[in-house]
Amino acid sequence: MPVQEIFNQFIDGLRATTLPEYIAVIAGITSVWYSKKENIWVYPTGLLNTSIYIWLSFKYHLLGEASVNFYYTIMNIYGWYLWTRKDAAQKPVLAIKFSTRKEWIKELLFFAFFYCGIYGALVFLKKEFAPGAIPWADALASASAFTGMWLMAKKKVESWYWWIITNICGMPLYFVKGLVFTSVYYFILLLIALGGLQEWKRKAAQNNAE
Repeated sequence: MPVQEIFNQFIDGLRATTLPEYIAVIAGITSVWYSKKENIWVYPTGLLNTSIYIWLSFKYHLLGEASVNFYYTIMNIYGWYLWTRKDAAQKPVLAIKFSTRKEWIKELLFFAFFYCGIYGALVFLKKEFAPGAIPWADALASASAFTGMWLMAKKKVESWYWWIITNICGMPLYFVKGLVFTSVYYFILLLIALGGLQEWKRKAAQNNAE
């Protein structure tokens, strides 16, 4: 596709962006920023974002992304609970840490399970109900997001690696669907995720030292 055509599609997509998509994008960026800062507001802003994107994903036949955002909604509630737990000294129970080798194996198996399941489901749905679905890309973005959200709730540094994969996949996935503003949103999230990875690495090293 010529560069000029891509640019024109980008401009047309921005003009066609609806108010709900703008709100979802702003809430999502705010949520990831709070996550980087280890701030509890990551969860209420995240709930606003996921609620809108469930509707948008169904509308544009991104069924894997719809399942991700439903999962996000559940995990936002779960993570909100974990992050607010405190010990007898009124200090947070969870601290940012690196995953152990055993935890890494569990995380990879977790990802593989959801990738295979989502991919298989989308291949079937593409034939019967959603011809616009892109099974391999949607499954990759979805399974990596499932893994990242789970690890973020547990304050694991490695959550950011999975978010980076999700964001890289999300940019072209939404662009080809005409959700250009959301594609830009994933690019912004990618930049924040790269910064979040470095920030959480620093905090994890500090927590290990203590």
